[in-house]
Amino acid sequence: MEIEILLYEGFDELDAIGPYETFQTAAEAGGDLAASLVTHHPTERITASHGLRVEPDGELSEPDLLVVPGGGWSDRNDRGTWGEYERNDIPPLLAERYDRGATVASVCTGAMLSERAGLLDGRPAITHASALDDLRETAAEVVENVENAGEKRITSGRTNEAVPRVVDSEEHGPSGPTSETVPRVVDDGDLLTAGGVTSGIDLALWLLERELSGGLAEEVATTLEYERGAVYRS
Repeated sequence: MEIEILLYEGFDELDAIGPYETFQTAAEAGGDLAASLVTHHPTERITASHGLRVEPDGELSEPDLLVVPGGGWSDRNDRGTWGEYERNDIPPLLAERYDRGATVASVCTGAMLSERAGLLDGRPAITHASALDDLRETAAEVVENVENAGEKRITSGRTNEAVPRVVDSEEHGPSGPTSETVPRVVDDGDLLTAGGVTSGIDLALWLLERELSGGLAEEVATTLEYERGAVYRS
């Protein structure tokens, strides 16, 4: 599985590096995948929202999985997700890759770039809490509360513990009246969204489980010492 994580000026570090380390750890453990950090135009260096400078591996190509980080949406300036949303250079590229068969997965406010691309129309989605009001104003079906999310679980890996909690849309609609569990990841097949920042790790672990094996996902989660959250699967 070829995975590309799309960087741009002002992206949030953890939105991208969390999934990257998760995927790289899986590859080092024998998983059949390769992850790279890419940009949509030639550049030697990208500066993230908190000042981290990254030398990308190359330019966006034709990955099986395209991960879109967020960052800077609330700043409302020309860097970060807000700036990319306004310029509208990246969203058409997301739509093109999606139309050619790539799975598109966003982290945090990266969902707003998927929305700008027209990918979230009529589909369940989630984003960082600070951008939920903006996402509600779109054609996306925002998944905010999943009632009794812990009732349905899947079992994976070396133990009998259910990791993560998975809720099917047949059992619960996109939003419930009240809930103690807000999903970290919303899986709508070839389009996924994750909540804020550290949810990108949940996203990557879930994709490892879904696409490769539950055992591998659990091994990586154990290595990272990461406790996984709920996944809403439509």
